[in-house]
This record gives sequence, C-alpha cells and structure tokens, in this order.
Amino acid sequence: MYKQFLKRIFDFLAAFFGLLLLSPVFLIVMLGLFFANQGKPFFFQERPGKGERIFKIIKFKSMNDKKDSKGNLLSDEERLTSIGAFVRKTSLDEIPQLINILKGDMSLIGPRPLLVAYLPFYTERERLRHTVRPGITGLAQVNGRNTINWDERLAFDATYVENLSFNNDVKIFIQTVKNVINRKDIVVIPGQLFTRLDIYRKDGNKSETI
Repeated sequence: MYKQFLKRIFDFLAAFFGLLLLSPVFLIVMLGLFFANQGKPFFFQERPGKGERIFKIIKFKSMNDKKDSKGNLLSDEERLTSIGAFVRKTSLDEIPQLINILKGDMSLIGPRPLLVAYLPFYTERERLRHTVRPGITGLAQVNGRNTINWDERLAFDATYVENLSFNNDVKIFIQTVKNVINRKDIVVIPGQLFTRLDIYRKDGNKSETI
C-alpha cells in the first residue's frame, strides 16, 4: 500500500509545502546564482528514473561555464563560484528537485539518480534502483554519501529498494536532516574522491580515486 500508493501522495504533499516554506530561500539563492552564473541559476541534466525513463533533473547551478583559450571547460574547482560552494555545503542546491517530485520524476527518499552513461555498468541487483522513483536523499546518502565507494553506494541503493517501507523512509529523512545541519559527508568539488562509475567499472575496479 505504501510503496504503490501512499508514498507518492506523501512525496507530492512534502514537495508542495516544502517549496512554499522554502520559497524565500529559493528566490534569494536563485537571484545570487543568476548574477554569479551570467543569468543561469539552474542546472539541468538528463538522468534515468523509474523504469530507466529519462528525465531532466533540476538543481541550482553551482559552477559557471568559463572555458580556457581552446574552448574547453575549466576544471570543476576553477568553475565553482563562491555562492556555489556555499549552496553545496548547505545542500541548498538540492531544493529545485522538489519540482521534479511534483512532476512525478522523483521521490523525496530513494536511490539518487545517476548519469545516463552509467546504465550499462550496473549489476542485476544494482538495477533494482530503477524499479522505484529516484530520491533527493536515500540510504546511501545517510551512510556516507559521496565518501563511500561505488560498490558500497550501489549496494545501499539495492538494500533500500528491497526493504522499502514507511518506517525506513522516516528514519532516512530524520538522519538526512541531522546530516544537513551538521554538514556531514559533503563533498563540495564533484569527483574529488572517486572517479566516474563507467571508468571505475571499465578499469576492472583497479582505480577508484582521481
């Protein structure tokens, strides 16, 4: 009952009232990033959701689009703006995903939606992550987030799906709030600790860190 029906209702209500409550913060961050990123406060990227259906995730844009003399994007560290670093440290960059929840693309709790390029590299058990809507936070996020390796992170996602329940979602939500307040397990620079999953699996798990 919860997985098939009630979870979606709770998600919609949480996202709706969450956006109302956070609207002042949403507007302030949006304006700050509008000026920091030359009129581009949002980041859109295709991600696979439930049933591997592709949707566009919405986040606050924490990096600008500055390029080198050859037209190549500068490194993530060089493009990360001051306000972008702040919204990452405080997890404010995730707020626009409440819109994804309202649209039905995502859930409040579930496996994080990863890159489309990773689809060929999941094991059969890891593909369980795509039998439910992806989430803003999940079991992997409250157990290390980006500080744990790919095998551990994807194992947590599969465990979440196998044990999906209202009680477990409440526990994950409460732990997420605690982690956000304490700024626990936050990696400000993307890819700072681990390489991409496709590279990690292509290399036969020989090279984890960048």
